Amino acid sequence: MSNATPIGNENPIGVFDSGIGGLSVLRHICQTLPHESLLYFADSGFAPYGGKPEEVIVARTLAIAEFLLKQHAKALVVACNTATAASIAAVRARYPELPVVGVEPGLKPAAAVTKSKVVGVLATERTLASNKFNSLRQQLSAATQVTFLPQACVGLADQVEKGELQTPATIALLQRYVTPLLQEGADTLVLGCTHYPFVQSTIEQIIEQTSGGPVTIIDTGEAVTRQLARLLQQHALQCEGNQAGTLRAFTTGEAPALSSAFVTLLNLHPEVQKAPV
Repeated sequence: MSNATPIGNENPIGVFDSGIGGLSVLRHICQTLPHESLLYFADSGFAPYGGKPEEVIVARTLAIAEFLLKQHAKALVVACNTATAASIAAVRARYPELPVVGVEPGLKPAAAVTKSKVVGVLATERTLASNKFNSLRQQLSAATQVTFLPQACVGLADQVEKGELQTPATIALLQRYVTPLLQEGADTLVLGCTHYPFVQSTIEQIIEQTSGGPVTIIDTGEAVTRQLARLLQQHALQCEGNQAGTLRAFTTGEAPALSSAFVTLLNLHPEVQKAPV
């Protein structure tokens, strides 16, 4: 590991995303592991990841991982579906001793709860094109007879990044992406990008207007947090103190924009620094 400082229980956990989407995962970590200190990295200066070549995403992910390790991170959460699909294997190969958790579209929990055997998957183009996603999709379809309907949500993460959660443009995008899935019989929708939980209320409104029955929405933030807790315990790295953990944030975009997102989305006020990565 490039970080020469010994890793200890009190060291922070590094969490990163292409922008503010990973805050939906950070929210679960804060609730479940309140004593852990956290570092959040928003690569907003290079967002969105969804349409970028895989080698670019891998290079960004490795650079950010190195930066967070220099901040003495004891574990890494890749809180970005696109980055997980493209580059988590590269992170694990470079840092084999580092506990690393990625996020994946929740196909398994969706397959477990669907009654219609039709599941809609809302995600970026890059996630849906990845070998990781398609391998899991084929495997689960064969095992469960569930039909997964992939829907690339072009532009949706950008709207969330801009803070436009309920504007007419965002609502129009969601109607365009969600309505066909419901019309094809999906009774379960997977939020396959960490940005999308922040527009879940609008998705629920569309479901009420369109669907003839109940629809389950799968947000994988809880599962990611459970896996993080398991890995910390496995590596004997869980924080042993009783005080609330600290939170620091970094961005390659504009620090005031990330500060505003923390306040608006999570009601948190961390120190935000510009990151030279």
